[in-house]
Amino acid sequence: MEAWARPELPVLPGRGSAPLLFSSATGGLASAAPAGDTATLYVCGITPYDATHLGHANTYVAFDTLQRVWRDAGYAVRYAQNVTDVDDPLLERATRDGVDWRELGRSEVDGFRADMAALGVIPPDAYVAVTERIEPAAVAVAELLAAGLAYRVPADDASAESDGADVYFDSTAASDLGPWYLGLESRMPRDEMLRIFGERGGDPDRAGKRDELDPLLWRAHRDGEPVWESPVGRGRPGWHIECSVIAQQELGDTMTVLGGGADLLFPHHEFSAAHSSALTGEPAALVYAHSGMVAYRGEKMSKSLGNLVKVRDLVASGVDGRAIRLAILANHYRSDWEWTDEALAAASDRLQRWASAPVADDDGAPLAAVRAALANDLDTPGAIAVVDAAAATGLSPELWAGIHLLLGVRL
Repeated sequence: MEAWARPELPVLPGRGSAPLLFSSATGGLASAAPAGDTATLYVCGITPYDATHLGHANTYVAFDTLQRVWRDAGYAVRYAQNVTDVDDPLLERATRDGVDWRELGRSEVDGFRADMAALGVIPPDAYVAVTERIEPAAVAVAELLAAGLAYRVPADDASAESDGADVYFDSTAASDLGPWYLGLESRMPRDEMLRIFGERGGDPDRAGKRDELDPLLWRAHRDGEPVWESPVGRGRPGWHIECSVIAQQELGDTMTVLGGGADLLFPHHEFSAAHSSALTGEPAALVYAHSGMVAYRGEKMSKSLGNLVKVRDLVASGVDGRAIRLAILANHYRSDWEWTDEALAAASDRLQRWASAPVADDDGAPLAAVRAALANDLDTPGAIAVVDAAAATGLSPELWAGIHLLLGVRL
């Protein structure tokens, strides 16, 4: 798939350093320095059945900041992102609205591209639709079956043309094999996993599963659903194996950072990592990083609740995309926070103050301080505070360029 236009990026004097990031797998800060000269990043993309809201924007701006810090540290960056363009929520929304699921997906992806461009997000090098990788996903499922790491469960409601069985991942067998084990990435106790598994796409009560937490790898065809022929029968892949396969194909066996929103910590990232390790025998990532949740009017912003503040609506009303970005960056990427009109107004005022600040020479300390803040777990509020202080007397050309490259705000 085509992504969106790549923004111009300046080159700064000197060089930043590889950042520390909080990794869910260690419960603390870990170096996000790549093993070689290229940093690799996978961030889970959208399921395109509704417009981009500020919760999505928070995630993509966070990992865009990581890209920028890596580039300033002298690394090449290889970034991959998927689009889950066939999945139950998309199919359900298309049925509800009486539209073709493919057309709905295409329309929302077009809107997402425009939103990311408005926010100044550097596009992924590989922007991949799940429907472009059905065959590799099916081959991966076949490999897991052959290795004894997956099993079939009869599906009474499967279509007559299918082989009549879904395929599930055997998390116990995979845990015994290593290097992944259940809880490695999320560090959650089993009772917590069970509590949220069903809320986030899992089916703990499915009869015939070996473990309540085993996730679906391949869904046998049901009448009325999209279907593909494959080595494991007619049907379509499950959610987690799609990301595993795309990440492995585009980034290799072990990526530098696997990123996404905190609501993907379990089960999605847990089992994406599991499938990758089961297929390659290697850790899926060096660091597992997650952005916080954004609330609006006291509730977590989500499509299910309908309390969405949409990027395209803000832009259509005349809000500068740079102000939206600054409002997001005013919060630490791992924190949970609430979007308010006051926060947007403060960001708009900040943008105006920075843009109107006089040009002044400095000793390089402000740019060094911005770099240091961002290298410490992407501390964007700390970096913004440095620029605020400098803007009171004037911004040097070097700091001006640093705001552009590192914070993604071109003044």
